[in-house]
Order: sequence, then structure tokens, then C-alpha cells
Amino acid sequence: MKLATLRDGSRDGRLVVVSRDLTKATGVPHIARTLQAALDDWAHVGPRLMDVAEMLETGAEPTERFHERDALSPLPRAYQWADGSAYVNHVELVRKARGAEMPASFWEVPLMYQGGSDTFLAPRGPIRMADEAWGIDCEGEVAVIVGDVPMGADIDTCREAIKLVMLVNDVSLRGLIPAELANGFGFFQSKPSSAFSPVAVSPDELGDAWDGGKLHLPLEVDLNGKPFGRANAGVDMTFDFPKLIAHAAKTRALCAGSIIGSGTVSNKGPEGDPGKPVDEGGAGYSCIAEIRMIETIASGAPKTPFMRFGDTVRIEMRDKDGHSIFGAIEQTVEKA
Repeated sequence: MKLATLRDGSRDGRLVVVSRDLTKATGVPHIARTLQAALDDWAHVGPRLMDVAEMLETGAEPTERFHERDALSPLPRAYQWADGSAYVNHVELVRKARGAEMPASFWEVPLMYQGGSDTFLAPRGPIRMADEAWGIDCEGEVAVIVGDVPMGADIDTCREAIKLVMLVNDVSLRGLIPAELANGFGFFQSKPSSAFSPVAVSPDELGDAWDGGKLHLPLEVDLNGKPFGRANAGVDMTFDFPKLIAHAAKTRALCAGSIIGSGTVSNKGPEGDPGKPVDEGGAGYSCIAEIRMIETIASGAPKTPFMRFGDTVRIEMRDKDGHSIFGAIEQTVEKA
């Protein structure tokens, strides 16, 4: 089942079921007006949406043309957005570039920050920023939307709580991060609104690429039309999604519609070394900061610039037959 939220003039848009090939959609106002409404009553609504999805594939449902440019993020706003750092290779490179040691605990307990969830960008909407000097970066990630998760939930409960999977561009302002972290109180200004893929899919839609906790497919990240990242989201993921959800729910319950992110997808090189760029035969990178870290480690200074006004990032994932699963996040940086 594939679900999307289309613009309708309201803050939360309208929920539609989308065909597997991302060409058709059908509205479901008789079942749930919004995705959040569906998640609030998923035990009842989820199976009804699944029935609609099956009928959509057989032509038994009235349809409209689905255009990704008309989609908002599946949840245009959410009660919670908590982003982990499941790919410890990424964290290790960040710290190595600035000469900091890697605490052993980072391999045992995931890092996580609570992002702003009151506004998410549309997947084909611009990234509007006031200043290029803020260090505008993209971060290609995978995320899940959960149902209600009780405080202290075990791993099996957390696995069962995963209702939908989607992609993320977690926009970061690298130039603002060091000063914020130096204050000892975490991200805020340096983590503006993120964007999610046009479509969120149920785990069963992913077939054997989904193992219940990881998505074993390459994440395609292109910058200005050129391949930048092809890291496999199922490789080098130290903490899978059930573990990330359990971490988030250790001291609080998570309400239906909470979003948990994987953090930047990052693969090591074949010898455990830092990965190489795509044009050198490597898996590349899912954010600019990572290649800058590797450049700093290699030569003492970064060479690749962060995003500038007019630059475009595209984030997508395809199945084994080459078909887009979630649609594409495609955003251009504009001056606010």
C-alpha cells in the first residue's frame, strides 16, 4: 500500500491511496481525511485502506492522475519527529575530521535528536534560506511512521509499531551547528524543516528488501543532476528501526504518527576505510558534510562546497526492477 497527501488548501492536505507505479491515486475521505486521522485509528482504518489499494490495482476504484509535484510530505506536520544516527560510520567520520575520539558508547546507544515537526517541506518544494554562509546541506535518510508505542516497549513491540516507511531530506545548516552544540543544549536553528518523500509505503510493499528493521536498497542522492550517493540503507546500519524506536520510547510513550529517522545513510569502503565518491566506483555519500570530512582527513581541508542558491538535490530509492518506490524528493535551494 502506498499513501500520499495532496494539496487541497488546508494545512494537512487530503489523504489518497497511490498505485504501485505512482501514476494513479484515489481519494478516501469516507475512510480518513488525513494520514494522521488514519494513524489514530490504524487498527480499523489500515485494513480498509489496504482494500482500496488492492482495488486500485485492479481498476475497481475511481482514479485521478497522481503527480508528485502536487504532494505534500505524507505528514505535512507531525506530533513528533525524532532523528537517530544509526550509521555510526557517519558519526565516526564527523568526529575524526575534528580530531575527536569516538566514545565506545556510540556503538551501544544510538544518538537521537528531537527535530521540529510543526512544518515539513513539500518533497518538490524549495529549500528557502537567507544565507549561503549557514552551510546548507542535504541528508538522505530513511524514516518510519509508528503507531502508538508504550513507554518502555520491547523490541518486538517496536517492530510491530512500524506502519509506514518513507525517505527524508533532513536539511542541516552546518555553519550553525558547532556554536549550537558548544552551548550544550543541542540543535535548533541549525535544523530547519525537513522534507519527506511524496509517498509513504507499508512495509509489506517492500518485499524481501525489508527485513523488519532495515531497508536493504541503495539510496540515490543526486546533486545538480550528477550521482552523489548510492549507499545501501541496509548496510552499516548499527541500530535498526526497532532499536531506534525503543530508544525513543524508553522514558515516554510515542503517539501514533510519530516519525523516527535513521540518520544519514552511510557506508564504509570495502576495507573498512572511508567510502569513495560514486565517480571513483564507491557508494558515495548521502550528505555533503561526509565528503568534506573525508577531504579534511585526507588533505587537511575540505574542497566540496555546501549547497548554494540554485543547487538542486534529488533523493530516491528504486526496487530491484528499477522502479521508484517512494517517488522522489527534489528540492532547489532558494534565497528567502
